[in-house]
Amino acid sequence: MIPRLDAAKIAARDPETMSALRHGVEEVGFLTIHNTAINPDQISSVIDAYRRFFDQPDQEKSAVDMAKTGANRGWGAAGGEQVDPDANPDYKQVFDCGFQLDADDPLRAQNLSVYGDNQWPALPGFHEAVRGYYLQALDVAMDLLRGIAAAIGEDESHFDAAFTRPMALLRGNYYPPRPDWAGKKDFGIAAHTDYGCLTLLASDGVAGLEVMGADGSWIKVNAPVGEFVINFGEMLEMWTGGRVKATLHRVVGTGKERISVPMFFNPNHDTNVAPVGADHVILAGDHMKKRFDETYLHLMQKRKADAL
Repeated sequence: MIPRLDAAKIAARDPETMSALRHGVEEVGFLTIHNTAINPDQISSVIDAYRRFFDQPDQEKSAVDMAKTGANRGWGAAGGEQVDPDANPDYKQVFDCGFQLDADDPLRAQNLSVYGDNQWPALPGFHEAVRGYYLQALDVAMDLLRGIAAAIGEDESHFDAAFTRPMALLRGNYYPPRPDWAGKKDFGIAAHTDYGCLTLLASDGVAGLEVMGADGSWIKVNAPVGEFVINFGEMLEMWTGGRVKATLHRVVGTGKERISVPMFFNPNHDTNVAPVGADHVILAGDHMKKRFDETYLHLMQKRKADAL
């Protein structure tokens, strides 16, 4: 059972809600939340902005093609990612934006794959809608992470210092209706665990997400517009010594198109996300770069070309 929780009750540290939050974090790896600071109209607005972008011809979208920059900001065409090496490349399209560093910040050149420059299409109102939502989602995700810290027995500010310039990536996903040619190895996005910390997922209300249950079966999970699906990534599982669970999930696709908007909320690049007391260091930026290099086909091709 995936818990459905009231964000205001999490913020108030309501005992019953915190118990359910701990169960969702430690045992399930997924939950849904409602009554956040982002209302349904704001979610509908950003989904409409992404829909207008994805409805454009590929020639228009290619002006902000991330494959041209070697980073992970901008448009990613269908087949541009492969989250499962045993499956075919995912047939969804994406648009990514993230935390923007100052122009003179040396991290821009040193960490292109996790702090790349945003690319914005020449689509009226798109930048404003997506950027505004990004800032709201940062606050909601941070508030929830504080609640999670409290739920697992840490001080609620336990993670705060690691999120001063987070590797937070906002994505618009466009899943077309499942193609007629799709086979057993074809997915909107194949089975995977998220790479980072916490994912705050809004959608247009069309079902599609499936979560692997404890018995190995696939459980459908969805939230109406205005509510969020929450899950946790490999990094937070490592960082907390396994107290937080990263759970496999996928989108097979249906006969309907679907737009989802995940905020991948990840810490500063130089955060040590190894478990407390470990005799080794795992830098958050190194972990993210490794996983991006294994997923984005344009980064795989660049790595192969550099090796020649």
